[in-house]
Amino acid sequence: MTISFETFADELTYDALPDEVLAILRRSFTDTIGVAAVGSTTPLSKIARRVAPMLFGSGTIGTSRMLMDGTAVSPAGAAMAGAFTIDSIDAHDGTTPCKGHAGSAIFPAMIALAQAKDKEIDGKRFAEILAVAYELSYRAGLVQHATCSDYHTSGAWTAVGVAAAGAKLLGGNREQIRQAAGVGEYHGPRSQMMRCIEHPTMVRDGVGWGAPSGVTAAYLALEGFTGAPALTCEGVEGSDFWEDLGHGWRLVDHTHYKAYPCCRWSHPAIDAAYDMMRDNALSHEMIQAVEIRTFHYATRLAGHEPQSQDEFAYSIAFPVAAMIVRGQVGVSELSQETLHDPDILRISRATNLIDDAEMTRISTDKRWAQVSFVLKDGRKIETAPRTPRGDADMPLTDKEISLKFHLLANPILGVPQADEIEALSSQFDTLSVKDFYHLLDLCTNHTKS
Repeated sequence: MTISFETFADELTYDALPDEVLAILRRSFTDTIGVAAVGSTTPLSKIARRVAPMLFGSGTIGTSRMLMDGTAVSPAGAAMAGAFTIDSIDAHDGTTPCKGHAGSAIFPAMIALAQAKDKEIDGKRFAEILAVAYELSYRAGLVQHATCSDYHTSGAWTAVGVAAAGAKLLGGNREQIRQAAGVGEYHGPRSQMMRCIEHPTMVRDGVGWGAPSGVTAAYLALEGFTGAPALTCEGVEGSDFWEDLGHGWRLVDHTHYKAYPCCRWSHPAIDAAYDMMRDNALSHEMIQAVEIRTFHYATRLAGHEPQSQDEFAYSIAFPVAAMIVRGQVGVSELSQETLHDPDILRISRATNLIDDAEMTRISTDKRWAQVSFVLKDGRKIETAPRTPRGDADMPLTDKEISLKFHLLANPILGVPQADEIEALSSQFDTLSVKDFYHLLDLCTNHTKS
């Protein structure tokens, strides 16, 4: 018998969470805060954090502090600024079947709501909330992609999960959770992802508006505002995606982590380029041209000469060229100076993206690419088609997640604060109320930048 989403959200307890679910939530907590740290240095984040106090001042429900900033604003304001901050660096967790990201909306929204609750939540309770938010967001996203003709951003479906989980966090009953999901879905940003991919700007993946939409929906529902049904949760067309709710966990099967701070569609080609350079003892001076066969949406990333961080994030040719030239795609590659590196630009301009019908056909639960090098001596080297590291069946190791976190967080927070955040976030569900709010304080402290 299928359980309704509002019953699932209302009844879910910490003791019912499988170890695999808790492992994902712990890993995502650490990974997401690392991305928030480096994200706080971006122009996008700085604009969002300037605007949030202008529009979202403290009200009567309690205040929240913005991630990596500390300024007190309303929960909706903190959710907005935090989501934009995380989304400004395309390195956060994601879900391949939904072609998007949940944690970048869920963590800033739930942290903001927890702060406004005035220190009433411990780690176990927060784990329940996160599990509801992720699971409902993923399933709403699957329904939306299956039933909508165009490709909407993650903000459209994370607004549903944030709203329902937010109502649970605030103490709402089953019907209020249901109404919150409907309000969040109706008012969530149905923004067009391909517009940002083809014309990259700061609007990114829509979570900067999806997160505060969900937070607002939760508060409205607790005051009696109605909005149900959420068609992504209750519609007949999407019912197949909800049949195993309560005993199947999409967040375990579908959560991936990024090795590089750019769109995941470029990652299989970046991985392939790294292996080809290493295995064949190549230097970038030896490469004449690069050919990348991949799925249709990925070829629209292009990005041979990005002019900003936003254009870099939604490109393939340039980050692949950076890997060929520098052997890495990391924080230093996000700098404005890197965008003008003549060696990277030479390779990027010589990269041809090919729209491959077979790659498109099989790029559903995976993202596929195949890379070939044409060398200056006339040889051609190519790899077999591959998918990116970080999926559930090819996961990044705990050590890789830790190294990534410190690479992103240490320069911004300093080693002592970064070490403490990692230690606490990696076991957040075991924390007492006092220790849990100490962790939130660490995540919302002023940064060194």
